[in-house]
Parts: sequence; structure tokens; C-alpha cells
Amino acid sequence: MLDLKKIRADFPILKRQVNGKPLVYFDNAATSQTPQQVIDVIVDYYSNYNANIHRGVHTLSQEATDKYEAARHTIQKHFNAAHAHEIIYTSGTTHSINLVASGFSSLLQKGDEIIVSALEHHSNIVPWQMLCEKTGAILKVIPMNQDGELVMTEYDKLLNENTKLVFVNHISNALGTINPIEEIIEKAHQVGAAVLIDGAQACPHVKPDVQALDVDFYVASAHKMCGPTGVGMLYGKETWLNKLPPYQGGGEMIAEVSFTKTTYAGLPHKFEAGTPNICGGIAFGAAIDYMNAIGFDAIAKYEHELLEYATKALLEIEGLKIYGTAKNKTSVVSFNLEGIHPYDVGTILDKLGIAVRTGHHCAQPIMEYFKIPGTVRASFAFYNTKEEIDTLVSGVKKAKMMLS
Repeated sequence: MLDLKKIRADFPILKRQVNGKPLVYFDNAATSQTPQQVIDVIVDYYSNYNANIHRGVHTLSQEATDKYEAARHTIQKHFNAAHAHEIIYTSGTTHSINLVASGFSSLLQKGDEIIVSALEHHSNIVPWQMLCEKTGAILKVIPMNQDGELVMTEYDKLLNENTKLVFVNHISNALGTINPIEEIIEKAHQVGAAVLIDGAQACPHVKPDVQALDVDFYVASAHKMCGPTGVGMLYGKETWLNKLPPYQGGGEMIAEVSFTKTTYAGLPHKFEAGTPNICGGIAFGAAIDYMNAIGFDAIAKYEHELLEYATKALLEIEGLKIYGTAKNKTSVVSFNLEGIHPYDVGTILDKLGIAVRTGHHCAQPIMEYFKIPGTVRASFAFYNTKEEIDTLVSGVKKAKMMLS
């Protein structure tokens, strides 16, 4: 059992009011909130040892370097990577995906095929389209069904000896669908294809084991996991990271530089050009420690309770339709009221202090499939309560009454 009173006390923002009402924060799929324990780590960095890393012999630089690399080991342990140098710091999931896409531009050729799914965030679509334009590779799409699940029989048909890469999100940000990534990875490997899993939406809810998954690349963002914005990670198998060329040139990613030739540093520095988000990396490690102290099994169990509670309560509202009814899903409810634009619903909810996301959620192909402009998305975290869901339901009823 989670100690909700204690957990909620860790999050200062949950004490504030919005439009004169207690804040109900249900936009966790966009950005989770940050506990005081992580905020304290950020303040400590800038107050006591703010310095550039890896290059300085002075005490502050050494302290910052030690903490930054300790956080890398924390991330490695959390995701069960075989080596710390398989964890590459990035600015977030989008940066991580683009890094891999850029690297493969020198490895693909015309006629090669890459596969994405119909459930992807734009960040896991656009880089691959750009890659196809550069290389002449062909982009194919695993279709979805009315429940928001991938049609795996069609995936089987797409795979062949020309398939080089498969890119799928672990969990859909728009619908909450948990994809069968174990099956996707195994079948891709059978035809010799590499796999990248977008874990941005999964990592707040589950604890991925990259070695057990046998995944080639796994990407995530700290700000979905109670950490700061502007930092994330790319996990890549050592063999793949060694095959990919550097993404950016500059300081830190070099071994030696001359005007005739430059040699590159080894992993992970090969992909970490320039001064990184040092404080962000350290805080990312602190956020992972915080969530692990609560326990991902307990988090998953409680969030499932919230999902079931909210689903049942919202479906009692006449004219409300939920999009994304997969058997396997996480704590996201994406819905519309019949005849009412989602933006209008979200605006009224905001006046009541309820933060939800409205629109296409950077997943326009999903909305086109359902022939809708977007949805109202309520996404729950382990610090939310059933009482807050009751407030949401009351707010949706009020919006319906005002807008019908």
C-alpha cells in the first residue's frame, strides 16, 4: 500500500490552487511533477558544486563529475544495462531517437525497409521519415484496431529480409496501450532487424529490463519520471553504439584533434558533445532513486486501481466515449463528449483547477484513424487520488451541461 498522504507531501506543487480551486494535476503523461527530494538535489548542485565536468582538476569539477557519473550508474542499474557506457545522456527521448536515426543514415541503403507503428508519437515517426528521404529506405506501418491495439498478424506480414529497423513505443502516450514489445523484438531479431523502443510513457509506470528484453535501443526522458526537463537517456547495446558514427562534433566527444585528422572518444563520450545538462543528469538519478524507494510494483498496482476507477466513473456520463480500450493499458483515459470539442472541455476543466491535456497529443495518425480532431486526456500518477478523479468527473459533467 502506498502512503498517499506522505507521498503527496513530497510534491510542493500539489499544495497550490489554480483559479481559486485546489490543483488536480492529470497531465502526467506530458510531464510528471517533481518531489522536494529531487528539487533539493537541483538546489544543492547550483548552491555548492556548480562546475563543468571531466575536464577540471579542481575540487568542484571533480565533485560534479563524480555525481554525474554516479547518476549514470544509477540509470544503468535501473534499466539493467550491461555497462554504464551503454547509457548515453541526451536532452530527452526526442534527442535520443534523432541520434539513432542520424547514425543509421550511413548504414541504410535504397530498398531497405524500416517499420514503425500506427500508435507512435510524432517524435518516433518524423525522424524515420527524414531517414527514408536521405537513404531511399522504405517506411512501413503496423496498423491498429478500434481498441487501440496493434494488429500483430499484419506485423508478421511486414517483416522480411529487407527489414533493417523496427521502432515502436512501449506505451502509447495518446491511448495508454501497452504494446507487446517482447514479441515485437523477438520477431524483428529473427529477420536480423534492430529494434528501438520509445519508453517515454512506460518508464513512469514500469521498470524495463533492457537485457531481458534483448532490445537494441531504449529511450526515455527524466521529466516523465519525477525528474527535470531537458535530460533523458539513450540505452544502446555496446555493439550497436560502436557501429554508429558520432551525432555531433565538439568538445568531450574527441580523443585527439588536429587540422589533418580528429579521432573520437570511446563510449559514452562519443555521443556526448559539449557541456551537458550536468544538474539534470544528477537529478535524473535522484528521481529514479525516489521512484524506486516507493516501488514500481506498488506504483503499477495503485495506478491500475485509478485507471479502473476513472474508467467506470467516466463511462457513466451519457455521451462520453473513451478512445483506447486495449486489454493491456496504463493509467491514461482519452475521451470525448459527443458533439463537444475537446479544447472547450479542457478550458472549463482548467477553470475548475483541473489540468488535463487536449488535442492530438502529437499523435495525429491516431486521431485520423478515429476521425476526430483530438481528445481530452487525463493521465494519472501514483500521487493522484480517487477523490481527485471524483472532481474530474464532476467537472466533465459541468462542462457537458455548459457546452451542450
